[in-house]
Amino acid sequence: MNQHVPTKQNVPAAQSALCAAYGPWAVVTGASDGIGRAFAIELARQGFSLVLVARRGAALDDLADEVKRRFGVKALALVADLASFAQTARLDSETRDIDVGLIVLAAGYGGSGPFVDASQQAELGMIDLNCRALAQSAQDFSRRFVARGRGALVLMSSLVAFQGVPRAANYAATKAYVQTLAEGLAVELKGSGVDVLASAPGPVVSGFGARSGMKIASGQTPEEVARGTLRALGRRTTVRPGFLAKALEASLSLLPRYFRVRVMAKVMAGMTGA
Repeated sequence: MNQHVPTKQNVPAAQSALCAAYGPWAVVTGASDGIGRAFAIELARQGFSLVLVARRGAALDDLADEVKRRFGVKALALVADLASFAQTARLDSETRDIDVGLIVLAAGYGGSGPFVDASQQAELGMIDLNCRALAQSAQDFSRRFVARGRGALVLMSSLVAFQGVPRAANYAATKAYVQTLAEGLAVELKGSGVDVLASAPGPVVSGFGARSGMKIASGQTPEEVARGTLRALGRRTTVRPGFLAKALEASLSLLPRYFRVRVMAKVMAGMTGA
């Protein structure tokens, strides 16, 4: 399959190889802002045409116009609430005629505070979006990728996936699910031409913190996460993109899991003003 070369901007050869390996189309969920938006822009810069998925249609339309204008790629906006099983199924059915070779499953949300005080609807909705919808799309697209003989799945894990996190207990549990799923799928799909990568960033400065009730004074940028993740695709199963994620994991890895949980309790207390 011929690589699609953007008409508006030259793509470095080392990065255009990613599009040649998986392309020509990529799907990005949660594309309207934050990490998802950063992935969309970086993938377009590397030559991928895009299917952009999120709930906010106006933001998706603006992003689609931007990547088409800047990079000369094609871009389609699909407005969908992936917390719904039927809406997630639409993502598969409405892209069946598109030669998708890569999907970034970045849709998700978090929360903070004591689990016993949280809205049950919000906590269960978090499981629906962060876990059920992700698993549904991962299965739909991995089947397609195996049939075409190549493809890649990027699943957004987190630094919090590797131990319990008081005051974000359910969110951390959803990311532990994502991390474990990615590790298992990577082995299952080995030899099929399909690569699976879990991206586990540390704190990210974006709208996520405010929506989750956390104060993130400093951290990684969404762009740093997207670039670092895509550099690792096809080379490993888990990446901690950026210096901060690597440094935090290195310091935590020296501790037994019991103490890691307690360290994270102090971190979350500081981030939530508890």
